[in-house]
This record gives sequence, structure tokens and C-alpha cells, in this order.
Amino acid sequence: MNLRVFRRSVARRGFLFVPALWFCVAAAAAQNPRTILFVDDADVLYRPGTIKRIGAFAKAPGNPVLRPTKPWESTIGWMSVGRSPATGRFQMWYQARAPSRKDEDKRFKHVVCYAESEDGLHWDKPDLGLFPFYGERATNIVMIGNGGLGDRYCCSVLIEPGERDPALRYKMAYYDWAAGERERDGAGTHFAFSSDGIRWTKEGGLVIKTAYGAKGPPAPFRDEGDYFEEKLKDGSVRKTWRSPMTMSDAADLIFDPRRETYVLYGKMWIPGPDGGLSWKHAMGRTESRDLRQWSKPELVLTTNDRDPPMLEFHTSPVFCYNGQYFSLNQIMDRAAGSIDLELMSSRDGLRWERDFANLPVFPRGEGRVFDAGSVKSNCTPIVLPEEIRFYYSARRGSSTGGVGFDQQVIGSDDIFSGVGLASIRRDRFVSVEPDLRSRVSNANPTPGAAAGPVVTNHLGQVTLRPLDLRGVTAITVNADAAAGAVRVEILDEDGYRVRGFTRDEAVPLRGDGLALAAAWRERRLSDLPPGRYLLRLHLDRARLFACTLR
Repeated sequence: MNLRVFRRSVARRGFLFVPALWFCVAAAAAQNPRTILFVDDADVLYRPGTIKRIGAFAKAPGNPVLRPTKPWESTIGWMSVGRSPATGRFQMWYQARAPSRKDEDKRFKHVVCYAESEDGLHWDKPDLGLFPFYGERATNIVMIGNGGLGDRYCCSVLIEPGERDPALRYKMAYYDWAAGERERDGAGTHFAFSSDGIRWTKEGGLVIKTAYGAKGPPAPFRDEGDYFEEKLKDGSVRKTWRSPMTMSDAADLIFDPRRETYVLYGKMWIPGPDGGLSWKHAMGRTESRDLRQWSKPELVLTTNDRDPPMLEFHTSPVFCYNGQYFSLNQIMDRAAGSIDLELMSSRDGLRWERDFANLPVFPRGEGRVFDAGSVKSNCTPIVLPEEIRFYYSARRGSSTGGVGFDQQVIGSDDIFSGVGLASIRRDRFVSVEPDLRSRVSNANPTPGAAAGPVVTNHLGQVTLRPLDLRGVTAITVNADAAAGAVRVEILDEDGYRVRGFTRDEAVPLRGDGLALAAAWRERRLSDLPPGRYLLRLHLDRARLFACTLR
């Protein structure tokens, strides 16, 4: 089925196929069970004496889990990870930049390669024999560029196990140049489809056009068009596409289960202080129901006054989880050429919270390691029963000057780029914990008497907005209370305590667990009369990550 037939099929069946993203399954789940994450405070009424911190994103000790080993892998870049609907094996698609050579063919400058794994930790690069690399037939290359005026770039893969046509089960968004008679159309987003993630068919040509080479000049007049040629002193011709308010050279594809539409999040150029084009990258977004007709790109988020002047967003991949939107936003310091990852969240995919601005989710490496210069996220974390894995591509050198592109020696243990892995325990994006900066008196002196001694605070509480607990038979808490305890208290909607469900009557929850079960000494949830209640989580030397109503 080609893209044109796919569009007719979508219209005919009313867009009813099931978009079962591996990382988005929880987003489409019913509200019971309902897990409340504390990444933002949308579900929180108040939380006195507490502070929020980024969860412990732990790097895998064997990083990089995938390293350059092939002649076409001078540098490893953009990547996506998924799991095969047929076998459950982990699948990875990654961009490899070939070393520079005199007889260079632009189609092979940036290629998409394929790897697979049983456990997601040890990866194989199968010899597929699909695309020879300058005569070498045994390659793991699954896509090459169109040629034209520039290189193919990026590879964002969406797996939809519920897609009715097997030939469309895998969808890839990538950036490439129009070729042949349409070369002057420039570059932009293209799509390819596959039944297995290995054999890909390019369909539809350029679907989202982008600006290119237009850094600095003002936006053109509408009657001028956006293609310009300038003859240089050496006789060569400089070609630019001055398209204002367009996406840039990389974007990540997801299916938004709330809107039932495909969405691309990616780089979007914004003009500079003088109005000149292509000053900084910001977060852009466009959507489509048929992967062919896309909405006008909209600017979603830019840097703010608290960001350093040279900071910008490189790309902002988004993933859906637990009914919310998340991004490990790539924060680029253009002066240093470095990229760090910052956790952002949203309730609608349009308005974003940067509560943890300029706080890397995990540090870049130090010294001569593959991830010392920049780390790049993607929109495909892998959700497992007890952990969430975040694969990332990384480089040692600057992301603005091409440093280290051709320095990799194949077979050497001195790794300049690769794919790393960082993970968190399930749902532990952010913790709420007692704010040790708060200092409280341990006594209530009478008027005129000396105050009691002041001690460091180790208590805090989180009170949730009113909840209807009808049908809820269990409440579990995701918390680290190894050094203390969590107690779950229930109050009525007006804030009055409910007998039998107070803090003093709650069974202390201790230990470090993903689902510590709330309990009271003599009462059960089924004893509560119908109504709306406030759930209060008392923290004593404990860190709270999530709360689930079952």
C-alpha cells in the first residue's frame, strides 16, 4: 500500500486503527487504575515543607551499549528504539555518518543503520545486504539518502502493532533533499514505511518543506518566493531557501492518543534581534491525520529570560506516558557546543512546564568518553515492568563545529560517539521530599518564654486535590522510605480529618518500593461513605514519586 492509498484508507475507516505505541500504552489506559505522578503540581492542592528533585537517572555501567564498529560509522547520531510486535526483540535505528572521502556519494554520507537485541543491553548489527557501502555488500544499512544538494538526516521510527496493513506497521520520519527535477524544492521531512523495520519503502516525497542556508537575511516578501541564488566571487552559486516559521532539519514522530493524530515535534527557527532569519532553534510542532497533509508549523516553546543568552533548544522529542506529555529537551549551549537533557512536562502537548530548567537529568561524561560533549534524546523510551529506559546518542566533540567527525578509528577503544542508556525505576521521574532547608522549632513556648531548640526539618506532606474514591479498593505509593516512613491520611473535601483514617491511625509504609500498600489499623477504604476526599501523604525522611489509585 502506498501513501496515497493509505490516506484513502484512513478517510474511509474514520481513523479507527489502534495506535499502540510501546511507550504510549499507559497514556491510553483507563483512569482506573490511575497513577498520579509528581512531575508537575496539577494534582496537588498544596505540599508544605517539601521540595521536588529530578529522579535518579542512572547510566548503564557498560555504556555505550552501541559503538562504532563499521567503516560507515565515523560518527553515530540520531536514533530510535522499539520492540518488535512479532518477536519482542529490541530494535534500534541509528544514523551513521561516513568518513569523508574524495569520491564521496552524498547518498551514503548519512545512512540509517539497524541493530537488534534480546535484552536491550547487548546489540547485534546483522549483515542485511540491502545497501552496499562502496562495494562492501555485508552491511546493516537500511536506508540511504536521495542525493540532491545535501545529506539525508535523522530517523524517527514509530511502531504501530495495531495497524491493519502490515506494510505500514513501521513508519519513519526523516529529513532529506528533493532530488531530480524537483531539486529546487529544497529539503524537508519525508516518510518511509516498513512491515518489519528492516526493508523500507520511501513514499510521498517531500511533505514538510524547511528553510535552509538562510541564517541572517530578513524574511522575503510573499511575492518573491523562498528560493534564492547568489553568485559568489569564485563563480559558484549559493542557494538558499528563506522560508519563515518552518521546522528545521530534524523532528520526532509520535502518535498523540488524546487527539488521535500524528504529531511531529522538532527544531523550529526563530528570527534574531534584528529580524534576521534562523537565529535560534525553539520547539516547533505540526500534526496530521494522514502523514501527508500537515498543519502549519506552530511555535510551542522558546528559551526565556532566565536562560543564558547562547542557550537554545536543539530538538525537543516528546513521548506520551500515563496520560501526560514528557520531553527530555535538548538544551544546547551554542557557545560551548554542548548539549544537555532537561526534563519538561505538559498536560496537553502545547503548554510546557520547565520546572527543572537547566538541571541535566544526568551529567555528561568527563574526560575522553563518548558522551562528554553532547547527549541527544529521542521520543522512544522503553517502558518495562520495573524500569523505564532512555537510550540516547552522544558525541565527545562540539555539536556546532563538527569536532571529532572523522577522528574515530574503527576497532579502537577510544570511542568518540555511540548510543548510551540511562534508566529510572518505574515512574520515578521526580521526587517530592522534605525540604531540609526548612527549620522548625520542636516546641510551642508560652508567651514570654524562650523558644525551644530549632532543628533541621525532616517532615513534609503532600495533599492532593479532591478525589472521588468510589470504586477505589487500594491505594499504593511509589516511595523510598528506607530511612523513614510514609503515612497516608484521608480528609473530607473541606479538610476535616476522617475518623479511622488519620495519620496516627495509618500503618507506616517503610522500605523502598514501587507499590507500598496504604493501610489503616482498623478501617478499610470500603468503609468510607460516598463522596469526595483529600488524600494526604505524610513524609518522614522519605521521598515520594507517585501514588496509584486502584
